[in-house]
Amino acid sequence: MGPTPDAVAEPGPTVSESALAVPPGWLGRVRRLLALERNTLAVVGAMFLMALGENLWRRFLPKYLEALGAPILAIGAYGSVEDALDGLYQYPGGWASDRYGRRHALLLFVALAAVGYVVIAAAPAWPVVFVGLLLIMCWTSMASPTLFAVVGDALPAGRRSVGFSVQAILRRLPILVAPALGGALIAVVGIRAGVRVGLVASVALALVTLAVVWRMRLDRPTAPAPGDIRAVWRSLPIPLRRLLVSDICIRTCDAMVDVFLVLYAVNVVHISAPAFGGLIGVQTATVILCSLPAAHLADRVGRKPFVIVTFIAFASFPLAVVAASSLAGLAAAFVVGGLREIGEPARKALILDLVRPDLRARGVGLYYLLRSLAIAPAATVGGFLWKVSPTVPFLMAGAIGGVGVLLFTLTVDERHAG
Repeated sequence: MGPTPDAVAEPGPTVSESALAVPPGWLGRVRRLLALERNTLAVVGAMFLMALGENLWRRFLPKYLEALGAPILAIGAYGSVEDALDGLYQYPGGWASDRYGRRHALLLFVALAAVGYVVIAAAPAWPVVFVGLLLIMCWTSMASPTLFAVVGDALPAGRRSVGFSVQAILRRLPILVAPALGGALIAVVGIRAGVRVGLVASVALALVTLAVVWRMRLDRPTAPAPGDIRAVWRSLPIPLRRLLVSDICIRTCDAMVDVFLVLYAVNVVHISAPAFGGLIGVQTATVILCSLPAAHLADRVGRKPFVIVTFIAFASFPLAVVAASSLAGLAAAFVVGGLREIGEPARKALILDLVRPDLRARGVGLYYLLRSLAIAPAATVGGFLWKVSPTVPFLMAGAIGGVGVLLFTLTVDERHAG
């Protein structure tokens, strides 16, 4: 029998001292400050390598689809399919991680993503990009519950916000330069050739990532708890379900405009592709500067205030974009976009605090499955709204985000958010 609906998940198993062991001296103190024990350090290395390749081209995929002849509704559908796959892949990814172990799961996901890069690079027409998307999302989405579970397995509850913050920073360091480099390459050789060169770089970095993951020693859970997806749902406590509802509103706000950001910036505000890459760098720098201090405070004073701030930033970002009429205005908007991540480590730590430890990867996978399936239509709806006016999807997104802020603020009890 599962826990009662109001029950909060039991505390996770005690993290052994050996799991947290770090070398002595200043390097050990830095690793302790950043919650970088052996396994979390290896995982963020893999995340860094994959992000370095993908950020050369991924932000420009809507323009790549456009260059291959895709109509605006197909570009919106691309965003919806991406969100749907992000949901559908989460639970199978968590199941594979719990069943076969973290290391074997990561090897599979990286290998499938590398094949997807090849498919997109070789695409003769825009529908083939959707086939490649089926494969590259294996890293983006299937691996997500495994990356969560490694943090939960390795770190005690009071260090998880910091652990997620360091993951976020190291995953985003490539974004400081890679989109700008990708944009500069596109300006020189064109959208098709520029994206394809970036995809070739992603294949090479994926092969390096496979070598890194091969050397990891990520233990398989000794006795994964039995239970089908309904049992996993019953294990999710009410506070986590309330967080899920508000999170769906916030991510609908994001998904409705995300694939149209590059089109709005380049086609409406009339900035260049390299300038758009620079805006991604501004956003990323904001994340890096604010993420770690916020995570340390969240671990000390509680999660909820930081989640509220990040949800407010999500709701404000699309409104700031449509208020901009110049590169400087967009730069200010993308600072707001960076502030969307200020409470993300706290939100992720809150999920781990609430999910049952013996169902860790599957519980996280189910959370993201439900969230992504719920937001999947948003980008397609955004495409229809774009046809009315390019500003309309951004205004609608801001309104939906505001609802998410209110839902979380009013329904998630402070006792369960710290």
